[in-house]
This record gives sequence, C-alpha cells and structure tokens, in this order.
Amino acid sequence: MARDRTLVGIDVGTTKVCTLIGEVTRANSVNVIGWGVSPSRGLRKGMVVNIEEAVASIGSSVEKAERVSGFKVVSGLVGIAGGHVTSLNSRGFVGVSHADKTIDQEDVARAVEAARVVNIPSNREIIHAIPRHFIVDGQEGIRNPIGMIGYRLDVETHIVTGATTAIQNLTKCIHRLGVDVDQIVLEPLASSEAVLTEEEKEMGVVLVDMGGGTTDLVIFIEGSAWHSGVIAVGGNNITNDIAVKLRTPLAEAEELKIQYGQAVMSAVPADEMVEVSTFGRGTPQLVPRAEICSVIQDRLVEMFQLIDTEIKRSGYSGLLPAGLVLTGGTAETEGIVDLASEVLQLPIRIGRPAGVHGLVDAVGRPSYATSVGLLLWGARQATGSSESRMTQRSGRRSSHDDNLTVAGRLKDFLRIFLP
Repeated sequence: MARDRTLVGIDVGTTKVCTLIGEVTRANSVNVIGWGVSPSRGLRKGMVVNIEEAVASIGSSVEKAERVSGFKVVSGLVGIAGGHVTSLNSRGFVGVSHADKTIDQEDVARAVEAARVVNIPSNREIIHAIPRHFIVDGQEGIRNPIGMIGYRLDVETHIVTGATTAIQNLTKCIHRLGVDVDQIVLEPLASSEAVLTEEEKEMGVVLVDMGGGTTDLVIFIEGSAWHSGVIAVGGNNITNDIAVKLRTPLAEAEELKIQYGQAVMSAVPADEMVEVSTFGRGTPQLVPRAEICSVIQDRLVEMFQLIDTEIKRSGYSGLLPAGLVLTGGTAETEGIVDLASEVLQLPIRIGRPAGVHGLVDAVGRPSYATSVGLLLWGARQATGSSESRMTQRSGRRSSHDDNLTVAGRLKDFLRIFLP
C-alpha cells in the first residue's frame, strides 16, 4: 500500500503568515495535522520590503506548525500575490509527434510550453501557464485531448507573470529557513481550490480574495481560469481610514474594525456608542459606532467599484451566472454580502474553506482559504504521480526535485487542469 503523502502550504500575506501541514490519505483526502500563524512583518501589499523581518515572521509560523504536527518542514508550496502580478492569454501549437497521430501527455506538455513563449520584459517571469482549452485540427472547446487523433494540437492558455525580484525575495526568505520551495502558487488560484465548486467554475464565477494588502481576483469560465488581476487595496486601507478619521493608533483601529465593523452603516443603531482611545487624550472617548461603519462602508464601496472595473476590463462580465465568491480576511466583515450585492449586481456568497479534515476548526474561516487551498493544490498535483513527501520526520532534504526534468514538472502541473 502507498504511504500517506505529507504536504506543506505557506501563505505569506500582508497581515499574517499561515503555515499548514496536511497528510494526503490513501483515499486522496487531506487531513490538516499542523497549523501555525504569526503576525506578518517585513511585507507590504504582498511583497517583501524587509528580509530579516519577513524571515522571522515566516519562521515563527513554520515553527508553530512543526510543533503541532511533530514534523520537520523541509519544503512546501508558497502563495504569492501583490501588485506586481499581471496576466495575459496566449496560444501555442505543436504537431502531434507519434506516427499513429494519437495525442499523449507529452504533446500536451509541448503545446503548453509553446504557449509560454510570450514577449514579456526581462525583469518578469511566468508563474503559471494554465490551459483554458485545446483545439485539435480546428476542433475547438476540447477540455482533454489525450487519446484523441490529430495532426495539430493548439492550446489557449492563461499566463500569470510576476516581477522576478519580488519572486526571488520571497523565495530567499523561505530558503533562509532551510526550506525548499516546491512551487510558487498565485494566492487567489490557491483559494479557489478551497472555496469554489466545480459547477461554479463551469458556469462562470469570480473568486475575490480580499486580503490585508491587496484584493486578488480570478475569473473562471468553462472550468478554467480565464482572467486574473490584483487590486492594490485591501483590509489594511480600511484600518488606516479608521485610524485617520478617529485619530487613533492603528492597532486600536484594527480592533475597532474587527469588533464593531459593519459594511452597511444603516444596519447600526444610531445611538450605539463605543469607547475609542485617541491621540492626545488620557481617557477613552465615546464615538458613535455608525461613524466607524461609515468609514468601512465608504472604503468597501470603492473596493467593489474597482472590482467591477476589473471584471468589465476582462471582457467577461456577461459570462458570470454563478456570480462572485468573496473570501479572505476582509470578507468576514458583517454585512459585506448585502453591500457587495448592491454595488456589483451579482449573486454573492462568502467562500469558506472546505475539502479538508483534521484541524478544520482552526482553519474554517475565509481568512484561511489560501492556506487550505495550497494543500488542496498540492494534493491534486500529486495525485497519480510519484510525488515525494514535502516533510520528513528526520528533517533530511529529499533529492526528488533534483531528479525531475523540466518536462516532468510540467506534466505534473498539467494534472491539475486536465479533467
């Protein structure tokens, strides 16, 4: 019998760093066995701005997860976001190589590799090349061409790119801890693994991950990612607005946002008061809760308007019958579904992580969607392949990655997207 595989997901966010360790069982279910969260330091809007502080934050999160699980982390999947992330769509084609013209996984891998040959600046690199659909000898709309007969194989791909320096700085932080990076994964793509259903992806849906530093979105149509984008506004902007409005420290403003926040100001009683510690005053002052909620509502309306602009810019705004799924820490704001529905005029729901077992009580909130999604992403990629364990009790590094060819890596990656 095959042994259980162990995966690690490290979500390096602007507000928090979360490390999850999960075991993939023989039945391909994922059990969360380790969980570690630490406040994020040294990052701004998803990018590393202080190596030493970032290493300390990530290291604290990893160490906590190791203590809970009893495993030593030696490698993992790492989430990435930030304003440096951009996307485009590209087509690649190849001739079918076998004499009998039967398309196999090698042909698919070559076609995707051809689609990766796009003109991007030298200071950027490709994070993902995701197949949208395939075309065999002019026949469009093919989800999985393997086993079909044809002379020419085309693939439409969604290409996600990032700034090389941002990727390298994040990778450097992980390596400083003695941990290898198995794969960099765009955070909203990871989140989609944990919160979206296959039916939603097929019908047409927008996944919006509202983090502390950025708001990231991916549009899924016909089961595949068709568009992704990053908006450089997040929950920290709401906190800052409250701090400026009430002249209170950022830590106090964050606490007020979490404890008293409501996205729809009219839902708050006009006479409800809260105590606020302000600069220059020795004693807390009474402030109408509605004043706090007014600030939250104004900023959220702006964020949803930016989301609406991004959706329309994609050109797919009319292809989203499943609406929009909100996840991330900001999605936990009370009343946010009502406000989003009013602004966006789409069906809205909150996306809570699903699909894992074990320590689910600790990671069942929208703010942990990316962390859970990283484990599920790794589990899907490992299914059916000779994937090595990403943690070892001895702490000894695995040489498995060193032996994989580039083509082999691409084949394993494509397993995620081929039905």
